[in-house]
Amino acid sequence: MTGQQREIASMLHVDMDSFFVSVELLDRPELRGRPVAAAHDTARSVVSSASYEARRYGVRSAMPVARAKQLCPQLVLVPPTFEKYRRASRRVMQIFEEFTPLVEPLSIDEAFLDVAGTVRLFGEPVEIARRLRERVREETGLPASVGLAGTKFVAKLASQRAKPDGLLEIPPQRTLEFLHPLPIEAMWGVGRATAKALGSRAIHTVADLAAEPLASLERIVGVASARRLHDLANGRDARGVETERTEKSIGHEETFARDEVDAALLERELLRLATRTGERLRGAGLEARTVSIKVRWSDFETVTRSRTLAEATDATQRIYQTARELFAGLPAGRPVRLIGVRAEQLLPTGADPAGLWSDDDEWRAVDQAVDEVRGRFGAGGVVAASLLGGRGAVVDHRSLQPPT
Repeated sequence: MTGQQREIASMLHVDMDSFFVSVELLDRPELRGRPVAAAHDTARSVVSSASYEARRYGVRSAMPVARAKQLCPQLVLVPPTFEKYRRASRRVMQIFEEFTPLVEPLSIDEAFLDVAGTVRLFGEPVEIARRLRERVREETGLPASVGLAGTKFVAKLASQRAKPDGLLEIPPQRTLEFLHPLPIEAMWGVGRATAKALGSRAIHTVADLAAEPLASLERIVGVASARRLHDLANGRDARGVETERTEKSIGHEETFARDEVDAALLERELLRLATRTGERLRGAGLEARTVSIKVRWSDFETVTRSRTLAEATDATQRIYQTARELFAGLPAGRPVRLIGVRAEQLLPTGADPAGLWSDDDEWRAVDQAVDEVRGRFGAGGVVAASLLGGRGAVVDHRSLQPPT
């Protein structure tokens, strides 16, 4: 269906409701109807997921637990159990695949489904959506909201408006009727800064955005963003479901148990993050053209810095050196709450012609030897000397969870 105008709302976006909390409530049914959040009860923790009862008080995901308690003193905190969530996610995705092979997981708790090819088996898309929700509830006990539309973008918006535990269909012929009254903040890629720039030109709704001449929009937000936003605002979205996902970036980040200013400690954690990122790159058969860092200061101001390399790399030392240099360019002495390293602009290993005579070859030989030892003896087989020792007093426990 890619590139074609759909005549029926056969693109589904399924979003599990308050997923982490909903999974926890399966084991804690006595908490149903109460304001609940999946979060560790520590000064440095943030909310991973909040029930709709908690959201009525303003509690939101990623909110510091201390603030959540201020807004909702009766809030019940349940420590998150990520392996439990992964098991539930796998079962939910299996149920999706019972209705169509065209499933594109977006995260642990949401996915796009294209059901255009299965209507003869299961009925009209809206009937498929109803049956899918019922099956998920019967098999897992978990609620799901579903949006149906002619495009991915509108289906995702519809699922958000169907929450909690609902279903909303937007027929393709009513796409613009649904889209145009929405505020521009509803658009993918329109954050606070972009909304402010658009607002300065009296562009406040999706209808305003759709009516703005493309040339004018390009001057406000740039060529690439302007074309994407203009297309979406006019209901044009030719993207199909991608069943084979190609990772666009690989990285790790850590939240510290206390704000850190020790430069040696911060560099050590950068090395740890670069090591994990390099291992995942090599395991996936990928190299990165760009290395970026993310730093959140103690006042929650967050900055990112990136550098595009002369040649793509999967070498831990190249990633680390680049990350360290980027970090050195930031103001010194500010307390750091969170730090992260990410590899971006990924290519299959060996696909970058500039890497044929790479300066990283010696580092790659070391990485290969280390990977082989770890493959035989486990992750602890070889560890850089500077990374030895416990981390419980340094890094928040949430950062020690395996990636989801």
